[in-house]
Amino acid sequence: MNKKEVFKLAKGFRGRAKNCIRIARERVEKALQYSYRDRRNKKRDMRSLWIQRINAGTRQHGVNYGNFMHGLMKENIQLNRKVLSEISMHEPYSFKALVDVSRSAFPGNKAAVPPKKEGLAILV
Repeated sequence: MNKKEVFKLAKGFRGRAKNCIRIARERVEKALQYSYRDRRNKKRDMRSLWIQRINAGTRQHGVNYGNFMHGLMKENIQLNRKVLSEISMHEPYSFKALVDVSRSAFPGNKAAVPPKKEGLAILV
């Protein structure tokens, strides 16, 4: 990389990393390594976020994430995790229908019994 390109990429860096060619070249090279690495990590992080959202939505209906996904697979419902997480957040009734379909397909998905509120009944 020539000097002009390095300084263009180093724009916004702090201290001498923006105006001394040797330091700027090192900082730009390291920044490009970080951006390459983090483009892959971003995909990983988003997938784990989608799984957490789906798991939270399914547990409200008494099913865990693994059994829910297994039931969808058995029913041949091919929605990816990104779409499922969006449905669980923004369309709870549609998501409940998916949970019911998954529950009927896989016998491990038993109907959940809502927790008892014993402490609240004593106070009232």
